[in-house]
Amino acid sequence: MAVSKEQVLAALAKVPAPGGAALPDTRVLSEVVVSDGKVFFSLTVDAAAVKAWEPVRKAAEEAVRAIPGVQSALVALTAERSPGSAARGPQPAHTAVQARRAAHPADKTQPGIPGVEAVIAVASGKGGVGKSTTAVNMALGLRDLGLKVGMLDADIYGPSLPKLLAIKEKPQTIGGTRLKPIDRYGLTVMSIGFLIDEETPMIWRGPMVMSAITQMLREVEWGKLDIMVVDMPPGTGDAQLTMAQQVPLKGAVIVSTPQDLALIDARRGVAMFKRVNVPVLGVVENMSYFLCPHCGTRSDIFSHGGARHEAARLGVPFLGEVPLHMAIREKSDAGLPVVATEPDGEHARIYRDIATKVLNQLKGGAASRVAPKIVIEA
Repeated sequence: MAVSKEQVLAALAKVPAPGGAALPDTRVLSEVVVSDGKVFFSLTVDAAAVKAWEPVRKAAEEAVRAIPGVQSALVALTAERSPGSAARGPQPAHTAVQARRAAHPADKTQPGIPGVEAVIAVASGKGGVGKSTTAVNMALGLRDLGLKVGMLDADIYGPSLPKLLAIKEKPQTIGGTRLKPIDRYGLTVMSIGFLIDEETPMIWRGPMVMSAITQMLREVEWGKLDIMVVDMPPGTGDAQLTMAQQVPLKGAVIVSTPQDLALIDARRGVAMFKRVNVPVLGVVENMSYFLCPHCGTRSDIFSHGGARHEAARLGVPFLGEVPLHMAIREKSDAGLPVVATEPDGEHARIYRDIATKVLNQLKGGAASRVAPKIVIEA
């Protein structure tokens, strides 16, 4: 039996807001989205009232999950500053970070994810550079080194892991409150794409994205993992700041093509992680060169060596070059990553070499850190 929006609103009517009013009668409830048994909505409250509303968010989520036919529910709590609190005017995110550092020099390291030894981010300054393909194959390379590896798809607007790993099934719930990740090729995987249809647009504001990422970090039964690889969305925005705030990242890998346009954004990625005190484990040059499968002629379509040069200039490790090749693209589109399906091939060797260098960086230490709490001023 299909779940309707009316059923969701009826369940939410039994959830009291902090003032006692029924939740649908408040002005904090967003549009309720119901799709194939999956329910999404957000509660937008004043920043000063977030603590009072968190129990309401949990109660709303539990009420919706109790509706027959609901497979999963995601309720995001987003905060906005009241007009009167904006007297100081907007501040850039990095200024807010610095101010927070000065005000709270003794902030403790954030709590880790239970059972997860290390979390690393794979990021890029811009889209279209092959970051997700690199992240998947690097994670498989870490698996081949004997590690228990998980993957979190943190790209809420454009999740890639369902396609790259050919995952169509939906995650199950444990006790009605926690999600069970999906296993594929020996990886433990979670993505917002498992909970929505492929063509469903995620028209969410930044705070809701941040809340969704936090829930996938904290409300998923990850189990025992040596490393969690987080496939970040492109850019240097809310998702990156949320990760730096919510978990003690052991490091970040930056993926770029060798062309100047991509390198400009790669520099921003390196600078952003350094600014929030996350060690940069290294830079990968993807689509580094093209070898014609017919004549063997090499062509540097996107130039060559730019990422290696940039890594040297910025003083971060260079992890390796991945060629532009039909097999990598075809296997990725089919959900058959080359490290898993062609383990003896040259491309798998390249990704495993990158994984080995990343692991060596972690062992040699991406040093433990006290990460700043990040405040994003609206």
